[in-house]
Amino acid sequence: MNNYIGIDLGTSAVKLLLVSADGSIINETQEEYPVYYPKGGWSEQHPEDWMTAITRGMKTLMYGVDPSTVKGISFGGQMHGLVILDSDDNVIRPAILWNDGRTAEETEYLNDVIGKAKLSELTANIAFAGFTAPKILWVKNHEPENFDRIAKIMLPKDYVAYMLSGVHCTDYSDASGMLLLDVENGEWSDEMCKICGIDSSLLPKLYDSYEVVGEIKPSMAKLLGLPCGVKIIAGAGDNAAAAVGTGTVGNGACNVSLGTSGTIFVSSDAFGVDKDNALHSFRHADGYFHLMGCILSAASCNKWWIEDVLKSDHGVEQNDMRSLIGKNDVYFLPYMMGERCPHNDVDARSMLVGMRPNTTRASLGLAVMEGVTFALRDCLEIAKANGVNIERTRLCGGGAKSELWRTIVANTFGMPVDTVMTEKGPSYGAALLAMVGCGEYATVKDACDACVAVRATILPDEKLTKAYDKAYKVYKELYPAMKNVFKLMK
Repeated sequence: MNNYIGIDLGTSAVKLLLVSADGSIINETQEEYPVYYPKGGWSEQHPEDWMTAITRGMKTLMYGVDPSTVKGISFGGQMHGLVILDSDDNVIRPAILWNDGRTAEETEYLNDVIGKAKLSELTANIAFAGFTAPKILWVKNHEPENFDRIAKIMLPKDYVAYMLSGVHCTDYSDASGMLLLDVENGEWSDEMCKICGIDSSLLPKLYDSYEVVGEIKPSMAKLLGLPCGVKIIAGAGDNAAAAVGTGTVGNGACNVSLGTSGTIFVSSDAFGVDKDNALHSFRHADGYFHLMGCILSAASCNKWWIEDVLKSDHGVEQNDMRSLIGKNDVYFLPYMMGERCPHNDVDARSMLVGMRPNTTRASLGLAVMEGVTFALRDCLEIAKANGVNIERTRLCGGGAKSELWRTIVANTFGMPVDTVMTEKGPSYGAALLAMVGCGEYATVKDACDACVAVRATILPDEKLTKAYDKAYKVYKELYPAMKNVFKLMK
């Protein structure tokens, strides 16, 4: 049976998955790499670290496997990151990541001077600090010598695809988050390029996520221990790839991801724009569209709480926290890196609110999970206000492994929450895209129908849903009350 490799280029690690044509996982591995924070709010990585980790991980992934069975490789990757290459295709400076907050002035310029209405007309979106276009402007304004050397602008996963294939490529779903793509028509916006001071020739060629961009270069095949002729498929932004991996394709399908960041992803057969641009309007990896709300810190908040605050590998016993569900009176704002949707505020910060002398560690730990879920509900409510009918959701990401967190989501959203049999996030979706590119399945939906199955469902409890509705009303008042205070804290 043919095998396919899905590569998930995450923020802290790359995950590699080897999947057979029937969707069965043969092997998997993960390799970490550092994130650099040269200044407060800045976040960078060295692209060569990605390739070193992939090379190292591929040896583990392919151990004991006949390389000739591998037919295709595809990708899911952290979105919005800026990778700039010179005329010799050398990396000019470290990649500026999706959660980097240095572009406040550039974002303000785009939204207030160019204007949100104009941006939405050109790209279906407004500027957010993490998007690629503000980063390009930042390099132009602060590193003109680097800006003048730019010969090609890439996204993180696309740099990996280039290294494997020699093709400068991107896919529509990832390109949607650059603020350079005319999302409705699927082409680069020349006017947005002019606004950023670049020519569209600096941008990679556009592909559907399931399209073949080329074959692995002989030098890379030798380095990675793979045969020549392996097809390289464009892949997708991490959220679109994760959605494919959970079978979230087709009109009205919904997926929530509790990864480093958090997303609510609503698939649609038709193009649409949130009237307030509080949600992103992007293309989907299945060839259609989706609305997406993204919060910058999700499971990373829980990681911070457990590892940095509690200095523990396990945190609080789940039973202690479970006993407080629906009763907690402590609230958490999860804006560890500022916030994207729906507030678009790089100055926002995290807070724990409502503590008393008898507040317990369990109450604080539960508040962190609840605060992240409330932030995602902010995005859900906007989708509903736009007339989107969402009856249930699937859940993925590291946070989805927690039954407690799944229960919180089900009752905060007031809808059934499904988890899938094989939950491997963007790497699994990438492997499915590789299958479609190599002809194993005719469409992305066909691949999902064949390979993705629901493992378990948590139903909401009426009493808990009412309790969380009440708590959410309190939560909604916290950010507006603190918005001006956050600005004073800069």
